[in-house]
Amino acid sequence: MAEIKRIQVSIPEDLEPQYVNVAYITHTASEFLMDFVTMLPGVTQPKVNTRLILSPLAMKLLQRALNENIKRFEDKFGEIKVPHGSTLADELFRGTNPPEGE
Repeated sequence: MAEIKRIQVSIPEDLEPQYVNVAYITHTASEFLMDFVTMLPGVTQPKVNTRLILSPLAMKLLQRALNENIKRFEDKFGEIKVPHGSTLADELFRGTNPPEGE
């Protein structure tokens, strides 16, 4: 089996973190697009502040990494409760509109 090598990644000092609480995910046959938005009270037309474009393989690997990290988090801090509503999307994205042109 091939040896897994860690990649050294540097974070630029001027990188501005973005808080996001809304995500829109779309796809084509060759890529996934994820648009992230910060929805705040009183903001009627929030703008996408981050867009990620991933290959299907990269999206699958991201999904795996997210699942593994959520499991570690829940093992340490307890289950993350998901709100109940007519659908999860309705509960999470109530009152928002998808980005223009999507």
